[in-house]
Amino acid sequence: MAVVEDQPLYRDMLVSLLTAEPGVDVVAVASGAVSARELIIPGGVDVAILDVELGDGNGVGLGLSLRARDAALGIVLLSSHDVMTLLLDLPEDMSSGWSYLSKTSSTTMATLMHALRETAAGGTVLDPGLVNRARPRSGSAIAGLSARQYQVVQLVAQGLTNAAIAERLELSPRSVENHLNTIYAALDLEPNGSRNPRVAAVLQFIEESSRV
Repeated sequence: MAVVEDQPLYRDMLVSLLTAEPGVDVVAVASGAVSARELIIPGGVDVAILDVELGDGNGVGLGLSLRARDAALGIVLLSSHDVMTLLLDLPEDMSSGWSYLSKTSSTTMATLMHALRETAAGGTVLDPGLVNRARPRSGSAIAGLSARQYQVVQLVAQGLTNAAIAERLELSPRSVENHLNTIYAALDLEPNGSRNPRVAAVLQFIEESSRV
């Protein structure tokens, strides 16, 4: 794992908390984009935590350059501001394995670890606080979903598996799967072999909703 953060106190806190977690090995710690490119070796890191606002660059640009060298690298973006829409600018062939957490929400260590694990596996996790405040824009495809389908999309956006969604909503796993198939069809996200429909649904959720 790698941590790239230009605020010394926050960086030290992150590293301290992460190294205390069983099975977590922080192998690279950088204060900026330039040092990160030198320290993060392709194939040597599963997932990197990148501050969006770095003193010598942008976390998204840094993430793209790191992913160009290592396609399997997961990227978790951190920011003090709600700039989650930056994920919409990612190239489609790089859109999987990116997540976004807010520094100012009620993010817990459990949420951070969940995001790191899911992102390392190619998933996408959005900050739960921001997701729960999101409301669909009028006239959008997301707004056309039923209340239950919208709940399912919100939980997918938080990186929950079908089993976890079923438990949270007290549904059967088959019901969750049926809801997802209906959602994909409504959002025109039928699997085509080259696009992850879960990630695509999350990106459409970002694009067609606003935080209140």
